[in-house]
Amino acid sequence: MNLFSGTITSLERGLDYSAVKQKVIANNVANVDTPGYKSKDVSFKSILQNEIQLSSNPADPRHFDLSNTQNDAPAITRRPYSIRENGNGVDMDKEMADLATNQIYYNSLIERIGGKFGSLNSVIKGGGQ
Repeated sequence: MNLFSGTITSLERGLDYSAVKQKVIANNVANVDTPGYKSKDVSFKSILQNEIQLSSNPADPRHFDLSNTQNDAPAITRRPYSIRENGNGVDMDKEMADLATNQIYYNSLIERIGGKFGSLNSVIKGGGQ
């Protein structure tokens, strides 16, 4: 029996994406003074494209089957530009903005999962009776 129709699994994948993005941002910040280092990013678009390519025989041609687990590794891409004379490509303002955005995304997913488990807890206890 599937209680949440895959919602928890989707939220878990979102948390995985957010965790990988956090690691990539931390790695970029740690290498802000490394000569020749090019900053990296996690591409949600490439993950979505991989899932679309893996889906087959959808019930409706407008639907995408996102249940494939063959390629769960998020795509980490390298930003090819340099912004410093030593060839370093880390823009601290962009990294801090990405960090804040990722934190908001992570917190929203945590609240959503908490709500799902709260609903399940309420049902188990009989709806507050």
